[in-house]
This record gives sequence, structure tokens and C-alpha cells, in this order.
Amino acid sequence: MAIYLDDIQRAEIARASRRWLWRAEAPTWLLIAAVYGAWFGIAFNATRIGLPLAVALLALVTAWYMSVQHELLHGHPTRLAWFNALFGMAPLAVWFPYGLYRREHLRHHEADDLTHPGADPESYFMLSGDWQAAGPLGRVLLRCRNTLAGRVLIGPAFAIAQTAAGAGRRVRDGDLRDLPMWLAHLLALAALLAWLDRICGIAPWLMLGGVAYPALSLSAVRSFQEHRAHALPACRSVINEAAWPWRLLFLNNNYHLVHHDLPAVPWFALGRIYRRRAADYQRRSGGFVVDGYGEWLARFSLRPAAPVVHPLFHGPARDAVPVATGGGQASNDARAQLAG
Repeated sequence: MAIYLDDIQRAEIARASRRWLWRAEAPTWLLIAAVYGAWFGIAFNATRIGLPLAVALLALVTAWYMSVQHELLHGHPTRLAWFNALFGMAPLAVWFPYGLYRREHLRHHEADDLTHPGADPESYFMLSGDWQAAGPLGRVLLRCRNTLAGRVLIGPAFAIAQTAAGAGRRVRDGDLRDLPMWLAHLLALAALLAWLDRICGIAPWLMLGGVAYPALSLSAVRSFQEHRAHALPACRSVINEAAWPWRLLFLNNNYHLVHHDLPAVPWFALGRIYRRRAADYQRRSGGFVVDGYGEWLARFSLRPAAPVVHPLFHGPARDAVPVATGGGQASNDARAQLAG
């Protein structure tokens, strides 16, 4: 997506980035220490706390850890990708290697056609041919996944299955480049599960089903209707004015349009940038502004928030044409009007 910054905004960000807090990223270092300390502290004392409460707290902190991984892959707290990876490779979230998440999420940010299922690896839309090939039961489940309840309950299962299938296809096709990453992740996960079982009294099935899956479900609340189908790229990313507990859990990623415009800005600065230019960002988003996650709960608990088949794009990603604008010069003119 193209980044839109006016001179005032550029000056504000340049001035803020010179501050010690931003340069040193002290909040991010404290965050990493807090998340790791909380996770292993809860795990080590699980029997003292009581397994039901310990498992629930671990699920919450694991979702927080996934938000930390998101910060790490965007170049925080250092600009050294390999160094940041040291803090994100622990298999606390279980299902995906950090390296895979980093690669696919950066592809999501680089997608020219955000939300297009052929270009954006994090799109929840499908092309019509894939929708027809899903079969009757698959189409029912896919519609359900576009409700908030479905996204939380079965969305993680879709993500896990699709990731496993993708990894299997690569191996089947002779592409073994991801194999070392997967082997390292699985070995580390086996060691973690053994430690939890023998030292902490948390059985592997409880870690997988009681911690890791609910953590992915909790993270799915953030990504629900995070992007929408729209002819103008800036209008595809939401501004969610969530309450502070959600903002802390998701590290201000609820200000998603700001994050997509400025992916290198650290989490603790996103809210300030948004609040200083809230009216501009709301206008730029085309009114894609939500009054917290409770609004999604009220509107889309059991009703799909969007169609499964992408309503605008048809065909392969690079040849995609936004139906609403007819593509070509009309689309370019519309984008220029928004930027102006």
C-alpha cells in the first residue's frame, strides 16, 4: 500500500523519533520482559495458582506474546532482524514458526492489492472459483468464519489446517527451504511441552487445547474485520477505538490504518499519532471507524461481517481489477482524489 503523509505529519513523526523514549524503545524492552516473566512465572507456579486459572492466564499472556512477535518482525526494539528474532522464536504460541509468521505478515504489508486472496496472505476473502470448489459443507463453515463467533471458534482451526497444508505442499513439491525452520520450531515445542508436563504439571493436551488454541482465538478478535473490501486502498484498513485493555493486549494494532501507513512506528507511538490527527485518519479511512470490539460483538456475533467471495477483485492478483471503479485510470483518479 502506498504511504500517505503530509508535511505536518512527517515533521511530527521526525520530531517524535528523535526522543530518547522512541530511540531506546524502553517500553518495548519492558514489554518483552513483562511478557516472558509473566508467562514463565505463571507456568512455573501453575499448581500453586490452580490449573484452571493458570491455563486461562497463560492463554491471555500467550495472545500478548503474539502481539510482541508482531512488533519484533516490524523492526522493534532493534533494527537487527536476527536479534529481534531471538525474542520471537520461543514456541509459546505453538502453531507457527516465528520465521513463517514474519515472512507472511511482511508479504501482507507489501501486497499491492490488500485483501485480494491471491496477493494478500492474510485475506479472509476467496475468489469465486475457490468458493465453488469448497463444496456445500466448506461453504457453510466459511460463512460461519465471517461471523465473530465463527472467527473465534473455528477461525484458528482454519489457520492451523491451512498452514499445515501449505507446509506439506512445499515438501511434496520438493521445496525444502522451510524444513529447518519447522524442525527447529517443533524441537523447541517438544522441549517446552516436556518441561510444562514434568515441572509445571501442565499436560501437553492442556497446553494445546487450553492455552494455545484459545490464545489464537483471542488474537482473532483483533483481526476480525480488520480489513474490508474497498476500491480505495486507504479505506481497507480499520480504525478501532478500543478500550485500553484491548489496546494494551494488541499493542495499539487496533489503529490499523495508522499501522499500515507507518509500519515502522513502534506500538507505543501509534495512539499518539492517531489522536493528533484523528479527524484526518477517520476521513482517510472512508469512515471505517469502529467504537471498540463490542461493536463487532453487537453487530456480527452470528451474522457474517462480509461476503466470503471478494466483491471487487476477480482473477489472479496481478491482473485484479476493482469492479466498483472499473480499474485502470478511474481507480488511479479515485486514489489521487483521496490522497489530495
